Amino acid sequence: MKLITRLLILVALTWSLGIGAQTPSPEDGRLMDRIIAVVEEDVIMQSELQQRMDEIGQQLAARDGQAPPRDALVRPVLDRLILERLQLQEARRIGIRIDDITLNNAMENIARENRMTLTEFRDRLVADGMDFPAFREQIRNELAISQLRRRQVDSRIQVSEQEIDDLIASESGAIDRDVEYRLLHLLISLPEGATPDRIQAAREQARKIREEAATGADFTALALRESAGRHALDGGDLGWRSAAQVPTLFARHVVLMREGEVSEVIRSPSGFHIIKLAERRGGTRTQVRQTQVRHILITPTEVLSNDEAFERLSSLRSRIEDGADFAELARAHSDDRGSALRGGELGWTDPGDLVPQFEDVMNRLPPGRISEPFRSPFGWHILEVLERRDHDSSRELMRAQAREIIRDRKRDDELELWLRRLRDESFVELRLDARNPGDPTALISPRGR
Repeated sequence: MKLITRLLILVALTWSLGIGAQTPSPEDGRLMDRIIAVVEEDVIMQSELQQRMDEIGQQLAARDGQAPPRDALVRPVLDRLILERLQLQEARRIGIRIDDITLNNAMENIARENRMTLTEFRDRLVADGMDFPAFREQIRNELAISQLRRRQVDSRIQVSEQEIDDLIASESGAIDRDVEYRLLHLLISLPEGATPDRIQAAREQARKIREEAATGADFTALALRESAGRHALDGGDLGWRSAAQVPTLFARHVVLMREGEVSEVIRSPSGFHIIKLAERRGGTRTQVRQTQVRHILITPTEVLSNDEAFERLSSLRSRIEDGADFAELARAHSDDRGSALRGGELGWTDPGDLVPQFEDVMNRLPPGRISEPFRSPFGWHILEVLERRDHDSSRELMRAQAREIIRDRKRDDELELWLRRLRDESFVELRLDARNPGDPTALISPRGR
């Protein structure tokens, strides 16, 4: 949505500066409109191309101080119009519709960015010669195309956990520059030129030690007993270190670890390392209130009316109040099959993870109580809050930000591929003047030709 908002603001600012395009009329003796491209079941008219060329030429002139030659705009502008038509047709085909409420909200956002009310913004555009209803429809089209791209392009973008790890590791110095870490370290050393058998034995030893540490064994005692590192007598304690002082070998692991977490076994020429993040301090932390909750969902269907779904859920709630097991009833009756297999449990949830109707009931309910039946877009629910906690979500936020950075980097390439495929698979017939297709005057037919 941010991309489309920036685009719409740019269009609005262009018009608010008085850069408006006027469509030539037949009365001026210059233009007789005609079809210049057939795009599937739609057409592009000569006047549309001329108007868009005027708009883009004026925008470029306002930005760069000089308008490009008009003949250089013909084909790229026509190509853009063709792609817009194809995308709008595809949006209609799959049922994307931008209603007036959504459109009005977008218009109000554009006006607000220009520090005007919607009425003031409309009056300004009209005063500058802009056809306001046409402008609204242009915004509606842009919103439809944006929604289409989110559905058809964004859904194709895959971001792996390894890609997220790699990005965070590669930028760890920037991400955690104000953070300090207290690390514990253990080394199972290898002599230079160790045989494969010796390497395998050391690897297996490190793996077993790591399992002990990860399951709660005293890391300090393990380091004193097993480590060949130079801090072994200190229980492996490396002390407090800034992000820049953390050894490069450990940096990519440390930035992704939580306090108290033990790393996987890390290989280096000197042997096999294990680190534990004892403490972290500094940097920005994001504390959120998490809720552990479980629920039972009954969804109305063609054979189960809304009232019947409510009554069925009310009966299940009464059975739970009388001592029936919530988890067993969820497994047997809940229509949310994913959580039903876990006895209705949704795990630890962050604010915003669940639909507002669900969160509103959940946030008001004390732990251990069963809610009254309530409705959400998915159907009728009862829920039980199991526990609440304050959780440092800084790590999750960092990963979410890294995921979005990677998605943004991939989006342009994926969009280019999708647009090319859409264009190649569609019927498009160009009707430019064959004698001089790059000359915009070839598109202007004097009256009577």
